Amino acid sequence: MTATQHRGLDLGDLRSYLSDSGVKIDGELRADLISGGKSNLTYAVFDSSSRWVLRRPPTAGLTPSAHDVAREYRITSALQGTGVPVARTIMLCEDVSVLGAPFTLVEHVNGRVVRTKTDLAELSDQDIDACIDELVQVLGALHNVDYHAVGLGEFGRPDGYVARQVALWAKQWGRVKTDDSPDLDRLHAGLADTIPAQSEASIVHGDYRIDNTILDSGDAGRVAAVVDWELSALGDPLTDVALMCVYRNPVFDLVIGEPAAWTSSRLPSADEIAQRYTLASGRELVHWNFYLALANFKLAVIAEGINHRYRAGATVGDGFDKAGESVPEFIAAGLRALKRKN
Repeated sequence: MTATQHRGLDLGDLRSYLSDSGVKIDGELRADLISGGKSNLTYAVFDSSSRWVLRRPPTAGLTPSAHDVAREYRITSALQGTGVPVARTIMLCEDVSVLGAPFTLVEHVNGRVVRTKTDLAELSDQDIDACIDELVQVLGALHNVDYHAVGLGEFGRPDGYVARQVALWAKQWGRVKTDDSPDLDRLHAGLADTIPAQSEASIVHGDYRIDNTILDSGDAGRVAAVVDWELSALGDPLTDVALMCVYRNPVFDLVIGEPAAWTSSRLPSADEIAQRYTLASGRELVHWNFYLALANFKLAVIAEGINHRYRAGATVGDGFDKAGESVPEFIAAGLRALKRKN
């Protein structure tokens, strides 16, 4: 496989940089695209004896905070040895002259990725139940990490995180929207008017669901690694829980571009998953409907960002043409959540 077959990845330049950085390359350096366009571009990079995962931002249509590979590298480096399962970090390159954008390299983790309903069909109902329990346990463990103790005290400003999220995703909408949406404006205004006081701060993943984990090959009830940390931050843990639950909406299939495992009716309902998290973590889901509305707002903007990149011809791979159809569905769900009492 030649370097010219990969948009956003020149294997010749990468090989030179890795060699200069002290990474030993054994034989020909090759790569396969794992995913591209919806989020960061992700490649399996390998030689005759080693295998790594490289991530870099898309080639166009960026929403800056949504493609911050340096952020995810710093978080996962800090989480080494905490009990939260993450891949071993190798390097962060912020020199854009190498590949045209910053990139990260981490050790490849062997295991099972359950991305689609076809993947999920390989698991029994007992496997799925054990997996959901493990997923909420891992998320609770992440939220319980003392971020000061792992060197992330200066990583960001956890206070006021929710207010900044409301403002951030509204600003992102302005960057990527393909048309005006009065309903989106109403949702944004409703969120801005009802921001609750933040009672707790923790590390948040920002994009947590089954396909952003690697499961143990022989035990679906054990997470081998949590991946895709590009939206991680110090913030309100309930934003993670709400987003995990909102991803259960079947319309999320349009965002993924395929029948997503996380939307399957074989999984517990969003309400049950939220209850399992409460039992696992001991946290009460206060102001829950606000957090659900915020999660729908965020997903609407993310879906519109995918639509924007698709229209700009900046996506790599298939399944991007329907993402824009999900945007009004997420907006409507957010407005419904705001109308409900907690």
